[in-house]
Amino acid sequence: MNRFSDIFKQSFLKGFDGGNVTTSMIMVTLFVTCLLALYMFAVYFFSAKKTFYSKSFNISLALIAVITAGIILAMQSSLVISLGMVGALSIVRFRTAIKDPMDLVFLFWAISVGIVCGAQMFQIAIIVSLVVTAGLFLLELTPAGKAAVLLIVNATTAETEEEVLERVRAHSKVAKVKSRNITAKGLDLIIECRPDEEAALAREVGALKNVVAATLMAHDGEINL
Repeated sequence: MNRFSDIFKQSFLKGFDGGNVTTSMIMVTLFVTCLLALYMFAVYFFSAKKTFYSKSFNISLALIAVITAGIILAMQSSLVISLGMVGALSIVRFRTAIKDPMDLVFLFWAISVGIVCGAQMFQIAIIVSLVVTAGLFLLELTPAGKAAVLLIVNATTAETEEEVLERVRAHSKVAKVKSRNITAKGLDLIIECRPDEEAALAREVGALKNVVAATLMAHDGEINL
């Protein structure tokens, strides 16, 4: 039993003797990873919306792929390093807020490319990168539903609400009251709707007898199809 245990330990540790990782392997791995990192940099630059584009985040994506590939190469060379990396990475906490959900996709893409390239599976990294790019641009072409807008109405009497809702329903199939504030000075009303003609709706509501002001505001929330 002890003999079998010794053979198992020797065969297991033999894969981490450091001799399998050569200088040429390191150079080739990092070179391919850098090419894919630059490819991701370009894809993020052309696909990201200009209002959310962050150059520093884009640079971080490229560097994350290269650093991850280096970590995987180091873990292949030594069992001690691999166990140390697992322990070190387990205590790392990232608290950077993600502004756009697509940024999370690019983060996983960069990390995956680094891991796969570090394991010398370059074909998988290239094919996955091409598939992700094709899916990214093709799905962007799919039509999205019309975003809702918020109609903010200030009126002098609470009874004006029914007239306002009639005008809204005439221009929009959706008319949901999000906020209703009744005070001694009048009524403050917020209605979520999807009008076909926003300007016409604002003019009609603003022309009502007891309406002081009618404002249409873009809705930044999620689109409900």
